[in-house]
Amino acid sequence: MTTVVSPFVELRRRLHQIPEPGFAEFKTQQLLLDYLSTLEHDRMELKTWKTGILVKIKGKNPTKLIAYRADMDGLPIEEETSYEFRSSHPGYMHACGHDMHMAIGLGVLTYFVEHQVNDDLLFIFQPAEEGPGGALPMMHSEEFQAWRPDCIFGLHVAPEYPVGTIATKPGILFANTSELFIDLTGKGGHAAFPHTANDMVVAAAHLATQLQSIISRNLNPLDSGVITIGKIEAGTKQNIIAEKARLEGTIRTLSLESMSKIKSRIESLIKGIETGFECQADIDYGANYCQVYNDEKLVRGFMDWVSQSGKAEVIECTEAMTGEDFGYFLSEIPGFMFWLGVDTPYGLHHAKIEPSEQAIEVAIRVMTGYISNIAGA
Repeated sequence: MTTVVSPFVELRRRLHQIPEPGFAEFKTQQLLLDYLSTLEHDRMELKTWKTGILVKIKGKNPTKLIAYRADMDGLPIEEETSYEFRSSHPGYMHACGHDMHMAIGLGVLTYFVEHQVNDDLLFIFQPAEEGPGGALPMMHSEEFQAWRPDCIFGLHVAPEYPVGTIATKPGILFANTSELFIDLTGKGGHAAFPHTANDMVVAAAHLATQLQSIISRNLNPLDSGVITIGKIEAGTKQNIIAEKARLEGTIRTLSLESMSKIKSRIESLIKGIETGFECQADIDYGANYCQVYNDEKLVRGFMDWVSQSGKAEVIECTEAMTGEDFGYFLSEIPGFMFWLGVDTPYGLHHAKIEPSEQAIEVAIRVMTGYISNIAGA
């Protein structure tokens, strides 16, 4: 017997098959535009920005503009799920739930095309959340500034919570983050003559170990921070001393002060590596995301409303070292983000993650109800 799925679950599955890198979400954008064209309504206006989309829905008697944001890009991960609708793009996967985020956004948008509220609504489909970062340039674009909202909301799937549960908190929810790229250049040579070369494998190994001492010995034990080196590349063959090495990682903190201190300490350690191993070091911090900081009044009101409405179970969670460029929106516009339970044993960015699709309807139900409540249905 064929199982009937909701149109937004079906849209999620179609989106899941076409994950694309940041600012290259061409098929994704077209799929969204094709769906939006089926909703043609005189109350709906649409703009594109790069590979992103902005959709404004006019209210009956607007006093404010309320925004909802969904991110669009995929990750460079080879999918290992059991899905029949697996990624058709080799080496790319929606492993962070952005396919779910977009499907939910379309569901909420569709509801408000059909059910007009008093206030104007803005739906933002934002590219490049995973990198190099789409929120900040999108927020500063002419298209966004013409429709600058008064408040903004977003969600992120959470594998660890059951379906029917949402989790959030006032204040900082996600960390400040920075990419970290370090290139070391020394002198290569024959493996049999190490004294004639400057080995960048050894230099990289020393540096990777030293970097871990920053959190344990330079950061206040009552503060929180993470330095992770996720990738090291060096050398070409087992009997050749490597002339170059590259370390790639991430830094995460719960305060801007700690981020600054960690970067300063990294730069000091690198100077020591240059002296100790007679090499040259170059550092690049790549994309930097500011913290996701929830407006206390708005998020408390949201949590109270969800609890009283019975549309989901709401939990006050602790902050996480997750990074999200939604924080740039919240740095200038009051709003909040929350975790949406999707009940899967595999974590975010895992090749086997299979979020429960039942969470799509939960999120649509919660957000249509909440926005109707604050926008004047």
